[in-house]
Amino acid sequence: MSTPQLSSAACAASPVVTGERPQGRAAPSPAPAGDEKTWGGPAFSHEAARATPPLAAPAEVHAAVARDPARQAFANALLNALTQTPHRISPKFFYDPIGSALFENICTLPEYYPTRTELQILSAHAGDMARCIGPRADIIEFGAGASRKIGLLLEALVQPVRYTPIDISGEHLAQAVATLQRSFPHIVMQPVTGDFTQTFNVPAPLAGATRVGFFPGSTLGNFNPPEALAFLRRAACLLRGGGLLLGIDLVKEPSRLHAAYNDAAQVTAEFNLNLLQRANRDLGADFDLTGFAHHAPYDPVRQRVDMYLISRRPQAVRFLGREFFLKEGDCLHTESSHKYTVDGLRRMATEAGFTPGPVWCDPERLFSVHWLRAPPADHAGR
Repeated sequence: MSTPQLSSAACAASPVVTGERPQGRAAPSPAPAGDEKTWGGPAFSHEAARATPPLAAPAEVHAAVARDPARQAFANALLNALTQTPHRISPKFFYDPIGSALFENICTLPEYYPTRTELQILSAHAGDMARCIGPRADIIEFGAGASRKIGLLLEALVQPVRYTPIDISGEHLAQAVATLQRSFPHIVMQPVTGDFTQTFNVPAPLAGATRVGFFPGSTLGNFNPPEALAFLRRAACLLRGGGLLLGIDLVKEPSRLHAAYNDAAQVTAEFNLNLLQRANRDLGADFDLTGFAHHAPYDPVRQRVDMYLISRRPQAVRFLGREFFLKEGDCLHTESSHKYTVDGLRRMATEAGFTPGPVWCDPERLFSVHWLRAPPADHAGR
């Protein structure tokens, strides 16, 4: 694999971003709660830990789920998670309106470096990125995150013609697009509510425009390596003739990663536990959130952070007419966040059909943004 192109860009020793970032703070020590074991932290007492009362009656719950495809998908995923071993559910179900708002809070925490570091990279190098992309870009964003990131890119682009964000949370998507439209009234915005990890529809390509994907936030790291490769292959096909601007978190000191996912304010724990609260709200479940603990260790061998909800005690959980029994210590896996090296990501992108271009990093090499050129428009793809 060739060395990444070094514009003012690349992950070199010389600084490309200025300003110090606060060092991560260690998570607080567990505090015992009576005779109960403390799995991963103290008994949780945030607002989100108070289980929301379920819908009034089972018939009403079933009717509400039947009317709502998003609730149906969540119900099916949670049923599968609780009936299979190991118990695991996709992190995409974190992002109801409350979960999306909690994640925005996480992005402001001193321990959570990815968002501010990626913003610094985009701010410093948006012009270089825009030159790679070229004029009349037709942007597709996979996931509608904070509008600040795409805003920096749209500001730098020459005559961008359309912006199409795809996000599973329709309410969050509508808010993000409304904010952007006020700042960029000349750009056509066509949001798509959908799951970009599955089959989805996007508007037809525009004549004379270059289709470009934007995938910030290291969301690709939530996929296991075969899933990540499959996604990149689909993206290479979708973005023929253009390319993908991709943000990826890098392998680093384990203590830095531990602090990022185990913040002192326990906002990440609240975010994780909101998955169960969402089940109480939307599915009429009766999860007692004080019976679960957030746990997020970093595995340096697999180069990933794994998030779990751990049952603090034997307990029964009921929803949609089913009852499930959890033993003390049973784990529900809610997220993996894989970390990459620059060369490792470039190898995967090449295997998917992209041609790796410039890479931009911060001085500490915490995070990277990659320009990946897609196959030509008449290329059959891989």
